[in-house]
Amino acid sequence: MPTPATPIIQFGTSRFLQAHADLFIGEALATGSAVGPVTVVQSSGSAERAGRVAALVRPEGYRVRIRGLRDGQDVDSLQQVTSLQRGLSTATDWDEVKRVFVEEVSHVLSNTADTGFNPQPQDTDAVFDQNMSYPAKLQLLLRARFKAGAAPLTILPTELIERNGEVLKARVLELAGTDDAAYANWLADDVTWVNSLVDRIVSEPIEPAGAVAEPYALWAIERQPGLVLPCEHPCIEVVGSLDAPESLKLFILNLGHTYMADAWQKNPQGTESVKDYLDIDSVRADLLDLYDREVLPGFAAAGMEDEARAYVATTLDRFRNPFLFHRIGDIAGNHQQKISRRIAAFLDWSRAQGGTQSTPRLDAIVAQH
Repeated sequence: MPTPATPIIQFGTSRFLQAHADLFIGEALATGSAVGPVTVVQSSGSAERAGRVAALVRPEGYRVRIRGLRDGQDVDSLQQVTSLQRGLSTATDWDEVKRVFVEEVSHVLSNTADTGFNPQPQDTDAVFDQNMSYPAKLQLLLRARFKAGAAPLTILPTELIERNGEVLKARVLELAGTDDAAYANWLADDVTWVNSLVDRIVSEPIEPAGAVAEPYALWAIERQPGLVLPCEHPCIEVVGSLDAPESLKLFILNLGHTYMADAWQKNPQGTESVKDYLDIDSVRADLLDLYDREVLPGFAAAGMEDEARAYVATTLDRFRNPFLFHRIGDIAGNHQQKISRRIAAFLDWSRAQGGTQSTPRLDAIVAQH
């Protein structure tokens, strides 16, 4: 039986996407509120993840378990996700990836980890190379779509990069060059590049595919002319600006994660999970003091003190969720890049808001790395 057309193509197989966008799309498909199912593409070429791709697209789908607290009440539910219809790899299925991208797709999702956008030596090659960065692979696919005369599409990166749609657009335009003005204009003016922000703690895998996640979830999408969402869902918010939700998530929740991971790497104290680590009185007191002395004054300078204090309280509840085993070792991945984007960027942002607080602990981490 042939695979149905998939208006959505997704680059990345992360358990975060499994329990976030893919879950939302699956729920929306059940009510007729999504543009259609998904082709998932493994862009890393890792042989270790080939089994995950196959498991993701089984007819029965995969499981997502939601565990935590919502409005003070325990939540423990199991959901079956069937939004992923086809699984491919850029390393072995490039021609089919290109066909799907040209013939079927209206929306492009990605979550290629913090390093996925990093330039690679092969990025300027005219033909596909698996070692290319994600933006370079995307540029080749967009060029093929343009040459085929296919309609423009909507691109929604979910990587934790500030103004991620604009960053991806700028890199793709740079790689496209200036030799073909019509193509460059199509990329710049007709393709819709969307800035978005995602937020959900996804703590554990369910093998061979699936994940355990907290009840809280947010997909904030910045409004722009011509925007068509891939689906409608209660956790999707279309906002005029991502500045407020982005600064809260990046500089409170994510900064807190990276601060704890840095301390944990030096002295794990026999713990593996965020909850167990924060249950240590000295660790919890230090994090609270960091927020109070070094982080919240920056939000106060930006006129966001009340919402930032409320977000800190919510964040601590999420960190200490008794139902999730959220590994600090997972948070510590790509540590140097996360320090740059979460801690160094906060220090720059705080000063730009007029913050004058002393930040010795955050300064020390940035200086060390």
